[in-house]
Amino acid sequence: MSEEPTDAFTGTGIDTTIPHSARIWNYWLGGKDNYAVDREAGDAFAALYPQITVNAREARGFLQRVVRFLAGDVGIRQFLDIGTGLPTADNTHEVAQRVAPDSRVVYVDNDPLVLAHARALLVGTPEGETRYLDADIRDVDGLVRGAAEILDFTEPVAVLILGVLGHIHDADEARALVRRILDHVPPGSYLAIGDGTASEAKLKAQKQYGNTGGPIYLNREPAEIATFFDGLEWVEPGFVSAPLWRPERPTAVPPIAAPVDEYGGLARKP
Repeated sequence: MSEEPTDAFTGTGIDTTIPHSARIWNYWLGGKDNYAVDREAGDAFAALYPQITVNAREARGFLQRVVRFLAGDVGIRQFLDIGTGLPTADNTHEVAQRVAPDSRVVYVDNDPLVLAHARALLVGTPEGETRYLDADIRDVDGLVRGAAEILDFTEPVAVLILGVLGHIHDADEARALVRRILDHVPPGSYLAIGDGTASEAKLKAQKQYGNTGGPIYLNREPAEIATFFDGLEWVEPGFVSAPLWRPERPTAVPPIAAPVDEYGGLARKP
């Protein structure tokens, strides 16, 4: 069992006695920034849906491959990572600045727990710049205004929206927010979306887990999520199950026994 992290949250409004979605995800990724209550909740959901830990790690692998592709093959030097969650191994700035040390990365989240960790852990290279922005995806103008302190929105920007859109249950609202964000970036910019997708097993597990009062994340069909890329130019292979997006190995090792209910895609703004 993981050691309990040092509790530095007294007086911050952060409750470490109830499960927290970011800490549960951190636990599924093998991180240490979680508490017994998070591990218990994570184990309870995993008992209903054992594939969740595979999904979490494949989603992380998608992020890393996308950022390496953008920084290396495409030459992108600006990254706007919306809904970053708790820092773990190989965060966006680490992957990008390993390829291109002058990369500039802005992380966006509105969770005080994530903010507390990000301030301490998200430190980049001297050549580049890394910043955490306390903002909500629904406040697009404020988000862009804050990010513009270190990003140049006249030059291409990679917008990463991973594991976020399921928090916005109205599909039209989620789609409109993505479009408004893209309105602020110039041609040659890229959009990456990674998200959980609906499957019978996952939806059944969420229904049972939801009855315990745990947080529910809306999983959409892949075809619906793909519409968030309308008007953009797909980077091959399009919107696919996460391990199938430009894998660094021919097949998953160890083999994945069932389809992964985490999809991802990348597209360019023409």
